[in-house]
Amino acid sequence: PGTNGQHAFYQLIHQGTKLIPCDFIAPIETQNPIRNNLHHKILLANFLAQTEALMRGLTEDEVRLNNNSNDEFLIYHKTFRGNRPTNSFILPRITPFILGMLIAAYEHKIFVQGQIWNINSYDQFGVELGKQLAKVILPELDANQSITAHDSSTNGLINFINKNRKWIPKDK
Repeated sequence: PGTNGQHAFYQLIHQGTKLIPCDFIAPIETQNPIRNNLHHKILLANFLAQTEALMRGLTEDEVRLNNNSNDEFLIYHKTFRGNRPTNSFILPRITPFILGMLIAAYEHKIFVQGQIWNINSYDQFGVELGKQLAKVILPELDANQSITAHDSSTNGLINFINKNRKWIPKDK
């Protein structure tokens, strides 16, 4: 996601309570070379900086030195451990072939992990339940009456969609 992910999930990866190994993927060449590739250079700099920050972390001493702050509360919140595992994949460019290779690599990774953990990674009973429920819900999206056959959350969502829909004629 580039720089727009910094205040969304990057903070979770840096300072969250669970260790989240992550992969970073970036192409060397951009497909939009505007402003002499400036935007792409900024994205690459952030790509490299985030992985370095996840590796290094930031100590209390570094916070004190860089921020001239002795406020222990702030210092605690500005530190993070580092030693967060990442993989960096640097690709020549994004093409359909390279994207297909990435998808295949991740599919293989999931298969191997499933074998190691003795689970069938492709036996998705939760997904199957969702498909069965979708068959029940689909005709309800044409309903002109209030739906009450589900839990209150699902009923409320279906009824909200039906009340506000513009893509289905209301006279059906």
